[in-house]
Amino acid sequence: MLDTRTLDVHAPGPDHGEWWRDAVIYQIYPRSFADANGDGIGDLPGITARLDHLAALGVDAVWLSPFYRSPQADAGYDVADYRDVDPLFGTLADFDALLARAHELGLKVVVDMVPNHSSDEHVWFQQALRTEPGSPERARYLFREGKGTDGEQPPNNWQSIFGGPAWTRLSPDAHGVSDRQWYLHMFDSKQPDLDWTNPEVRAEFESVLRFWLDRGVDGFRIDVAHGMVKADGLPDWDGHVSMIEGTDDADASGGGGNQGPMFDQDGVHEIYRAWRRILDEYDGDRMLVAEAWVDPLSRLARYVRPDEMHQAFNFAFLATGWDAPALREIITASYRVNDSVGAPTTWVLSNHDVVRHPSRLGLPNPGERPNGIGHGDTQPDEELGLRRGRAATLLLLGLPGSAYLYQGEELGLPEHTALDDDLRQDPAFFRTEGAERGRDGCRVPLPWEADAPAMGYSPTGKTWLPQPEEWKAYAADVQTGQEGSTLELYRAILRLRRERDLGLGGMTWAEEYADHDQVIAFRNRDVLVVANLGSTPVPLPENARVLLASGLPGDPVPGAELAGDTTVWLQA
Repeated sequence: MLDTRTLDVHAPGPDHGEWWRDAVIYQIYPRSFADANGDGIGDLPGITARLDHLAALGVDAVWLSPFYRSPQADAGYDVADYRDVDPLFGTLADFDALLARAHELGLKVVVDMVPNHSSDEHVWFQQALRTEPGSPERARYLFREGKGTDGEQPPNNWQSIFGGPAWTRLSPDAHGVSDRQWYLHMFDSKQPDLDWTNPEVRAEFESVLRFWLDRGVDGFRIDVAHGMVKADGLPDWDGHVSMIEGTDDADASGGGGNQGPMFDQDGVHEIYRAWRRILDEYDGDRMLVAEAWVDPLSRLARYVRPDEMHQAFNFAFLATGWDAPALREIITASYRVNDSVGAPTTWVLSNHDVVRHPSRLGLPNPGERPNGIGHGDTQPDEELGLRRGRAATLLLLGLPGSAYLYQGEELGLPEHTALDDDLRQDPAFFRTEGAERGRDGCRVPLPWEADAPAMGYSPTGKTWLPQPEEWKAYAADVQTGQEGSTLELYRAILRLRRERDLGLGGMTWAEEYADHDQVIAFRNRDVLVVANLGSTPVPLPENARVLLASGLPGDPVPGAELAGDTTVWLQA
């Protein structure tokens, strides 16, 4: 066990480090953020019109989920053209206008890069279908001969993360070509995996990076960063892959990870070293952040060595749940491994792939991580989840390092847990025949104005997924200026975090709480952060001044004691 009691865990950073070392970055899921043209699908002009909200919130940057040309089989993560904007979202000129406005407001812009796979409608894959086995066009993807006398069996036993086989056989006479080959897709069948042993694939993506860097983007979030390279020979594997997979690993990780010969192969690091050299050619501290579900944490730290990526999402923290000893262990281990390579620890609680954290934390087992919640499933306690969600955020943003917020969490939005199954669009729902509800519940369009059409999301009232009626109480206009609202709490947290430079601060466990199993307490500069994850009130230091408290509106301000499921920042 790591010493999580009185250990000086993390030393303060430089006073003026690169922007990404302590940045708070806000994830925008474009189709659900704001719809300017009224078709029910969010777009780039809608985002541009709402950037003032993010500047007022106090974040440092925005990350845009994919907006590239795509048939939208997986909500844009099936890219058909990496150098253009899908007409659903606007035009390249709209992107340039968004980028210019963000920079005018002092916001950096990070865009998604999806290198593990393309769309099956990408020109490369269409060319591959029209050529013979062994052609240069097929060599860009992972085509393999099927097993059996007529190639009727897939090349190996790998399963898709979205459910079902990871291989699809070509039609015997597809495009006039008769062969027995199959192609690999670790996700949907419309997302064929690229072959990263092919120099042409590497050169193409280096060119794509330069295309967006030349337009002025400040960084890239790398989708499935632990994928791309597969083990030689594509050997059979009897394990199970999923979007979020738990583990009992002894390396204090806890976040689970995608295991097996299709993930976290050493060859990915050569790719990222080449990408880092490209970004280093540009001014402005351009950055790379890895979406890597990797265990243990020591393996994750390899992605953020000095000549590779700049950040990697700390999914181990996200996945730990509401457990003080486990969180202390994860926090200590995270700093240990990231500090060893000179990288910031990058904290996150929610994103477009997981149930929103207020709903996760409101479940009877707050450590549970369901792949969606729907009718007939165990429902979260909404008030308890919001209370814990606010406490978790105040804890997270008190930690040194960088942090990511998912759109709507500043409003306290819960998951849409009653979405009708016939409205679901996530391919994981269909490929598992409904066994997994999928990710639609965290992707519902945002409520901006309680009494406007579509709650201010769309001028026509159209929404690609329906908004729950109860979300009116969470709308941004209702919370703006309302003392104690979640929106105003987030604004206060981010303001104080910046004023006190907590992102570049140090972190030491508070000795006076070392024996409290339900408490997480640490010092960052002159702030004492105390989080009570239990139900029994705990004493606070005498004469401590409350700077911020996470309690719900109407709760008493912490005095001599701190109530359960509450976090406080103290001057002590």
